[in-house]
Amino acid sequence: MTKRVIGGVVFTSALCWATLAHAQIPVGTWERTDAQGKGMIMTATKCCNGGLRLVYSIPGAQGQPATMLTVDSPMDGTEVPALLAGGKPSGQTMAIKRLDDRHYEGVVKMDGKPAGTAKSTLSADGKTITTEGVYGTGAQTQKVIETWIRKQ
Repeated sequence: MTKRVIGGVVFTSALCWATLAHAQIPVGTWERTDAQGKGMIMTATKCCNGGLRLVYSIPGAQGQPATMLTVDSPMDGTEVPALLAGGKPSGQTMAIKRLDDRHYEGVVKMDGKPAGTAKSTLSADGKTITTEGVYGTGAQTQKVIETWIRKQ
């Protein structure tokens, strides 16, 4: 269950950042505001020959952020690993594809098996990202809608 939750969070977050990178919006910091992920932080920096390094953090001890996952993605649909803190493998991969300047879709796998799909949309003003994802399989399928607000 924990792997599936982490996988879903990372995947949808990465899709959001992919949209930002190719829409000519500067890399930076975003905060998730929906009830399921409130307080999660997503930070993006350039890497991978035009791609992004996505770092996902949650509030940790004494208010300091604790890094959950890091993903280096070329944002071209290539499947890449999601790494836990310290560079340890999580068992998750992501493949993110840009559809246009404001829309992306992608697939997340856990231990090589499909674990979810998501679509992200960047608002016209560049300040909000909305991601709609479907995670799990069979009776365990769950729809998640995330909202991210630009902080920097």
